[in-house]
Amino acid sequence: MMMPVAVLGALLAVVCQVSSSSRVTQSDLNPAVLYPWRHRSAGPQVRVKRDWIIPPIRVSENSKQVPEDLVQIKSDKIFTGEVIYMLEGPGVDQDPKGLFEIDEKTGWIKSKMPLDREKHKSFKLKAFALSPSGERLESPTTIEIYVLDQNDHRPEFTQKEFIGTIPEFSVPGTSVMQVTAIDSDDPMTENAALSYSIIGQESFPPHSINKTMFGINNKTGVIYTRDVGLDRDVVQSFRLTLQVADMSGMGLTSTGRAIIHISDINNHAPKFHPTMYNMYAMENKYITELGRVNATDKDQKGGDNWRIKYTIANPTGHFAIRTDPVSNQGIISVVKPLDYESQAEYRLIVKAENEVRLKAPYEQIHSATVTVRVMNENEAPVFYKNPIKVTVAESIVPGTVLVSDIAHDPDNAKLRFEIIQDPENWLAINHATGQITARRSFNIRSPHVRNNIYSAIVKVTDQDADGTSATATLEVNLWETNDYPPMLIPLSGTVCSDRDRDKLGLLLSAVDEDMSPQADPFSFNIADQNVAANWTIITLNETHAVLQPLIDIEKGEFSIPVVVSDSGSPSLSSSALVNVTVCPCDSFGDCKIYTAAIFGTKMGISFIALIIIMGSIALLLFLIVLAVAVKACTRQNIRKGGGLLVGASDDDIRDNVFHYDEQGGGEEDEDAFNIDFLRNPSDMVPAPASLFPRDCSLPRGKQPLRKDAPHNLPSPTYPRKPPGDPTDIEDFINVGLDAADNDPNVPPYDTALIYDFEGDGSVAGSLSSIASTGSDGDQDYDYLNDWGPRFKKLANMYDPR
Repeated sequence: MMMPVAVLGALLAVVCQVSSSSRVTQSDLNPAVLYPWRHRSAGPQVRVKRDWIIPPIRVSENSKQVPEDLVQIKSDKIFTGEVIYMLEGPGVDQDPKGLFEIDEKTGWIKSKMPLDREKHKSFKLKAFALSPSGERLESPTTIEIYVLDQNDHRPEFTQKEFIGTIPEFSVPGTSVMQVTAIDSDDPMTENAALSYSIIGQESFPPHSINKTMFGINNKTGVIYTRDVGLDRDVVQSFRLTLQVADMSGMGLTSTGRAIIHISDINNHAPKFHPTMYNMYAMENKYITELGRVNATDKDQKGGDNWRIKYTIANPTGHFAIRTDPVSNQGIISVVKPLDYESQAEYRLIVKAENEVRLKAPYEQIHSATVTVRVMNENEAPVFYKNPIKVTVAESIVPGTVLVSDIAHDPDNAKLRFEIIQDPENWLAINHATGQITARRSFNIRSPHVRNNIYSAIVKVTDQDADGTSATATLEVNLWETNDYPPMLIPLSGTVCSDRDRDKLGLLLSAVDEDMSPQADPFSFNIADQNVAANWTIITLNETHAVLQPLIDIEKGEFSIPVVVSDSGSPSLSSSALVNVTVCPCDSFGDCKIYTAAIFGTKMGISFIALIIIMGSIALLLFLIVLAVAVKACTRQNIRKGGGLLVGASDDDIRDNVFHYDEQGGGEEDEDAFNIDFLRNPSDMVPAPASLFPRDCSLPRGKQPLRKDAPHNLPSPTYPRKPPGDPTDIEDFINVGLDAADNDPNVPPYDTALIYDFEGDGSVAGSLSSIASTGSDGDQDYDYLNDWGPRFKKLANMYDPR
């Protein structure tokens, strides 16, 4: 508990005297002991009973007595040492710093500078009592300091100028707007108790109204009307001077300003001036602005109540009216061209009214009269229809009228008609009346006909001075007629005689230059009843049928008369003979024998074709004979550099051994045998003339004498044939050996061959024993007897003994 100040002071004096010799300063104290509340983590907190109770301290703001003692604190603890007082919190060691301090020895708390309530309304501090050693003597106590308000701030309006609007003719008591002000003083005191008032009024235009028209609620600041007479035609706005004061109107004051505009209401109807108008319009034209009508409105210009909406009370469909947003005038336009010949004058009733509903019911909608006179001009001719559509048959009779009375002139002028585009030149036109006729029949297959429509362009011209003209399209829709009969295809074909009954015969079809529905489906029939007994036609589809026999026919040529008809109205038909060849067929359906198609019992080939075939055969035989003759001539001729078998005949076959696959040494191989020494052109003798044709000839020369062949022996009877393949040497030798073994009269001949001819004058003689000039007796042929019976005869021939 707190002790009396005198007792506590005596106690502290004794303590100070006892410990004067051992004074310690604050800097020597341990911070952890001096400020134990700042080191609560040092150990568990111990709840200490609060011993100090200090009531709140009230301090007036803006105090000029600084520093000022506020309160003194004392500790009632009994000890022998000195007590140190400490203070902390906002205003001491926390922002705002430096406002308060405490005397460490006496415990007096003082304010160091004047306080401002508008910045800080109160402070909450904590005080401590410590021993010199830093031991806490008392539990921390809270000290609350409240700043007392003083009327040191004037009230201020929240806006420099308040703007409001009030409709004209508003009744008294109508709220216009609310003004507001603020005061920074304590709102719980009279320092902030505000009071509003109007201290001045001005009207615009100036002095238009002199009486007070507005009042203000001094508590809420609501401005309201006090009197009647707010006519916008008289006054457009007011400017009020406002005042606000605190202390309920007795304190500090401030002034402000309010502008109040008088808004317009639609209390005036528009009126025309003048009310009669005359306008002129050219016929056959669209006119954006024919003329203007003028109506005025006394309401605020440019406002919604001022805008006028114009209407035509007796519309004709030719005119329209719209409002000019700038001048508020009515603009009349021609939306449908006028016709002088139909109506030369129009009288329009135009009305004007506001877009916004009128609030003066006694005002009536005003109207004006507009007279429009139509001006005549030379108009171009007009077609009754464009395009002009006509539907006719393509086979129309020339001269048929397609269309007439196609155009007229509004001015009843003389017209001239002509066709300026007619690609096929199918049309004709009467230049005076415009009647269009067909010049000739149409053709739907023309490239100028698209989707069955043929197009042409017709022109009509006004023959008056201006010469105006107009054009229109003539569309002739053609429908197909049956103009062409169908044509049968094919006109010839083959039918297999050994076919199965379920297989097709000859496939028939037809072509028709007409288009559907004048063409297919086609119908096929056999014209001859006798033929129909053996043949029939089976329909496959709309365009094809099959011709096949009803009986078994082995082979032959037949002509079947067939009639094909289309589906036109009326139907057209054509007949044709179909040449059918019946023959045995192979697996592919082709005839095995082709001669029957030419030499059959019933020929289907014309005489001229037969002559051509026979001539071709004769020419072929002639070419074959000519080729054989040329070949024979070639065999007998001796080409330059060629050779001929000496004494050879057609029946003379020699055992000639040819060496193949002999590979020489090229140009350096000089040891090869020179075959030029084997021939002697001087020994050549002409052959009998009967062996060669007239134009064939041989080189003249002496034929070498054959000494190795007996001329008295009969010709051999065994068959001799040339080798089928000269390259098969083994077969060729075997045939020769077989002939020699079976015929003892045939010796083995030593045949000399002439391989080439390079001209006369060879110094080499013949190497052949047949043409040798030496004596046969010089040779010893006994050794041939040891070779066998086939060489015994040879030994006898060459041994004269």
